Amino acid sequence: MKEQSTLRQRLRHIIFDYDTQPAKTFDLALIVAISCSVLIVMLDSVGELHALYGPLFLRLEWFFTFLFSIEYLLRIYTAKSAPRYMRSFFGIIDVLSIFPTWLSLFIPGTQYLLVIRFFRVLRIFRLLKLMQYVKEANFVRDSITASARKIFVFLFFVFVLASIVGGLMYMIEGEENGFRSIPEGIYWAIVTVTTVGYGDISPQTPIGRVLAALLMITGYSVIAVPTGIVTSEMSALRREGRKSAYCPNCPSASHPEDSRFCRFCGTALRPPEE
Repeated sequence: MKEQSTLRQRLRHIIFDYDTQPAKTFDLALIVAISCSVLIVMLDSVGELHALYGPLFLRLEWFFTFLFSIEYLLRIYTAKSAPRYMRSFFGIIDVLSIFPTWLSLFIPGTQYLLVIRFFRVLRIFRLLKLMQYVKEANFVRDSITASARKIFVFLFFVFVLASIVGGLMYMIEGEENGFRSIPEGIYWAIVTVTTVGYGDISPQTPIGRVLAALLMITGYSVIAVPTGIVTSEMSALRREGRKSAYCPNCPSASHPEDSRFCRFCGTALRPPEE
């Protein structure tokens, strides 16, 4: 029993830690395997290559799937809390990275969803000790979260505007000019207000063109307004963050200014001015 416990602890250090040479080697090998498996899925989607090397791609795909399935089971076995790992971000990504291949046994074509495996290379931040970049990513996430309500209200207004203009264009242009229904008019309005402009439907009457021009000008606000909202939230969070100490080793939340050590990993905190 003691030997089993020791083996589990050793495997845990190799699989979950990153500060020892075996753990670094494991993470590096995992990242290489993930990159190769995603590359195979991409190449298999090319018709000419699939015709020539389809059976080889299929065998390699199943090889990596079995490899990642074994790794996932080992993570569950060695984790301090298996349910906590399974509910974590990486736990969900790990299971999603092997699920499409098994699902392809019942629904052909779903194996191309395996490109989600590329999310697993985010572990390279841990391997290369780039966790300070994760802190910056959390800063962007917090800014967008703080702006969510304002952006939702703005996008709802844009949708209402597109619906009204789409209805008007259906009345003005009619079916003879390609606007065969109000939903198609709304589709045109959304394409126009976002400044995409596919050109598959376009107004032909003078009134319709005037309305389209006004909508195109309005479309610039679709870019300007959300950008301004998020930028203002970033500035507010940046001013708040200057008053807080932060941990250089993990992507945890900021700490009170008088804190000396991280409440998650125990690393000495850096002062807010650094």
